[in-house]
Amino acid sequence: MSESTSASSSIDHNASLAAHRKLPLAARERARYATMAVFFIAGMLYASWGVHVPTVRDKFALSPGMLSFALLAVAGGSIFAMLTTGSWIARAGTRAACLAGGITMTICCALILVAPSYWMLLAVLAVFGFGMATLDVAMNAEASAVEQALGRPIMSSLHGMFSIGGMAGAAAGGALLAHGMAPAVHLALAAVASVIVILISMPAVLPHVPHHDAHAKASSSNRWRSSALWALGGVALIALIAEGAMYDWATVYMRDVVLASPALSSAAYAAFTGGMAAGRFGGDFVRARFGAPQLVFGSAALAFVGMLMALLLPNPIATMTGFTLMGLGLANMMPVLFAAATHVKGVSAAEGLAQVAGLAYFGLLIGPVLIGGVAQVSTLPIGLSVVAACCALIALVAPRILRRLKI
Repeated sequence: MSESTSASSSIDHNASLAAHRKLPLAARERARYATMAVFFIAGMLYASWGVHVPTVRDKFALSPGMLSFALLAVAGGSIFAMLTTGSWIARAGTRAACLAGGITMTICCALILVAPSYWMLLAVLAVFGFGMATLDVAMNAEASAVEQALGRPIMSSLHGMFSIGGMAGAAAGGALLAHGMAPAVHLALAAVASVIVILISMPAVLPHVPHHDAHAKASSSNRWRSSALWALGGVALIALIAEGAMYDWATVYMRDVVLASPALSSAAYAAFTGGMAAGRFGGDFVRARFGAPQLVFGSAALAFVGMLMALLLPNPIATMTGFTLMGLGLANMMPVLFAAATHVKGVSAAEGLAQVAGLAYFGLLIGPVLIGGVAQVSTLPIGLSVVAACCALIALVAPRILRRLKI
């Protein structure tokens, strides 16, 4: 990275920050509320799709392998977006990118259950993933800009709104289906409601301050050469290996190892996600009070203790408590790492986010498979010990990376 490129990027960043801080406080607060709404909608839409994974399986009579391929289409579209849209988002601004990604995601959400064939379903799901990832990068870039404009941490609470949106989407979907609503109608309603919220929210987001076009290519090149981004992305990958494993294996562990009832086994997932939501709404205060390195160290240590508790004391109360601690511990990993990615010199916020998030998505993909593979050749508790090892590794290396970046 050349000094001139880094300096120019710093000038662009400072110009954006100065322009945003000149806005009245009320305008900056409106931008925060608008970003909260977008995070909520993103979580709600993703959960609305998740509720209908069994519906998709039944509608298209999919084997487990075909269903896995359909889920992989979403992940593939997301990763492709992470690799390709960062520089465009930096040029176009978060408002245009949130509109493009959000509307693409909502249209595809409405089309999932009316796709005429399996191959059309795969195409819709791939574009759904592309729109979701574009929205993800754009709303996190906007969140970082609002956080800097306000001069206080807000990233964790915004991610908390994503968690709340997910819980609301899942609950609403379950309730509507229980009352006889057709699944395709439910997804169409979710899409329409989301488009309305996005369109209402967008005028309130921070105005885009264009970057110097002459440095766009240099920023994109620096993105791939930045050791800081690779380090942050590596930590994010490890964190999402642990998080992805918990989403897919917590209920199985409760059922097969703890020998809990089906209802209590399902509650294990709720304990983990509830812990994540609660941790995110407290994370901003902790980061403001103690700093990002201390928050990540304490969070990773808490997650490590929680996983050990669940593994060493396989009874319902201890395991549920351990999973709750896991949720609390993992809650602020992505908010802190994403915020750090927007501060890497010589790279635009959107491109930094895209690279870190793209690496993180690989962790989300390989985590459940890795745990399953280890469990296949040994036992599930040994497989889940990989999660504890991930948390210990984060506690050891992540604070050093964040201190080096002065985050």
